[in-house]
Amino acid sequence: MDPFTFFSLGLYFLAMLGIGLYSFKQSSTDVEGYMLGGRSLSPKVTALSAGASDMSGWMLMGLPGAMYVSGISSGWIAVGLIIGAYLNYLWIAPRLRVYTELAKNALTIPDYFANRFNDTSHSLRLISSVVIVIFFTLYTSSGVVAGGKLFESSFGLSYEMGLYVTAGVVVAYTLLGGFMAVSITDFVQGCIMFLSLVLVPVVVLFDLGGFSGAASQLSTYDADFLDLFINASTGQAMTAIGIISLLSWGLGYFGQPHIIVRFMAIHSVKDIKTARRIGISWMVVSIVGSLATGILGLAYVTKTQGDLKDPETIFIYLSQILFHPLISGFLLGAILAAIMSTISSQLLVTSSSLTGDFYQAFLRKDASQKELVTAGRISVALVASVAIYLAYDRESTILDLVSNAWAGFGAAFGPVVLFSLFWKKMTRISAILGMLSGAVTVLIWIYAPLTINGQSLSSWLYEIVPGFIVCSLTIILFSLLGKQDDQLVADTFDKVTHTLDQLT
Repeated sequence: MDPFTFFSLGLYFLAMLGIGLYSFKQSSTDVEGYMLGGRSLSPKVTALSAGASDMSGWMLMGLPGAMYVSGISSGWIAVGLIIGAYLNYLWIAPRLRVYTELAKNALTIPDYFANRFNDTSHSLRLISSVVIVIFFTLYTSSGVVAGGKLFESSFGLSYEMGLYVTAGVVVAYTLLGGFMAVSITDFVQGCIMFLSLVLVPVVVLFDLGGFSGAASQLSTYDADFLDLFINASTGQAMTAIGIISLLSWGLGYFGQPHIIVRFMAIHSVKDIKTARRIGISWMVVSIVGSLATGILGLAYVTKTQGDLKDPETIFIYLSQILFHPLISGFLLGAILAAIMSTISSQLLVTSSSLTGDFYQAFLRKDASQKELVTAGRISVALVASVAIYLAYDRESTILDLVSNAWAGFGAAFGPVVLFSLFWKKMTRISAILGMLSGAVTVLIWIYAPLTINGQSLSSWLYEIVPGFIVCSLTIILFSLLGKQDDQLVADTFDKVTHTLDQLT
């Protein structure tokens, strides 16, 4: 590794650890302080931490790679994500912030579900917690794998060393500073990602001779590459089902625990509007930069006749060729930032669920605040250890499962969150059955040996669509068949509505 690159990355790691130590000294010792930062996040930290924890390495590797291979038709998924993120801020954020505080101060998503429906049986809490722990442990493992491969391919270190460096730094600042450390580091990492996704495509564009030079290089390709309605990798026209599949990624936002937990932690409902403006602006610029990196990267490789074996490494390729090693280290740090921001958020959400929804709910109901914070830190270390163990198997089918986790969370949790916030008549049984039916539908859609027009169900239509529909219909049906006879639940819903009316 070039010493300048090593120095740049070293500064990045020290900064992350420094934030963790600062948050450790500043944070309160109670469980709300550790798990939600005392509900004191500023709008800018809320917005950028939500964005950074959302995008992960997909923003700097997956999307540019898709653009490089399939052309601008890959942009449909970006449109769906932007719309979904905006509606998440508009619909979910304000009501969830108020509801989680009024419903017995819920600190986790399973905690909110249990309190929202006054679930004394703990069945709803248990089911949602199991879903979170399983899928986020796999999600975390995927991020650790990405870090290991990045260190191996770019820095000349062993894959195993990359696993431990990536996980070690994340665990250190997450374990020390809890939610506040994760949110502040995500904010910094979001800034790094933003700058990198502006800098790289702009420098490439200048190197190509501006827009005319880039267009000249791209003109050597089939016109399908610049057609929004044709997949350049297959040469086939995009069908309505195909476009719906890509746009439907936006539905996943309503059910992603590591994203919507940010809304629970913002200082006040009045700050959400500011957070929305910052968050969506960050997202639009970053996604446009990501798409531009892919398409301009193709033009650059064509011009220089470069050898790019893996399209998903186009960002790494450009950063190493076009920039001084010191800047290259900063740009590679952006990929680590994307990976680490998501790992840390997933670790904290999983440990929060293990602590509040298992340890306190079933083992130590009278545990002190200090004991719960300690349990949360132990949970972070345990989940990370399991994730590292799973990551040792590079060929594991875990990565295949994780690629569908977005759909799993979106279908299982998304409709439950939406209906629980906006429909007073929704019942506990409908929430449980809806959650289960959404998750099962996604699994059937992925693994059932069925085809449509010669394609597997998952290839024909993204599984979040049928999962979301089935979950929603189940909630509506069983809510109408049942009866909401819990006065406490009804009173809390009315109180939330009244509070929001006063604030707006």
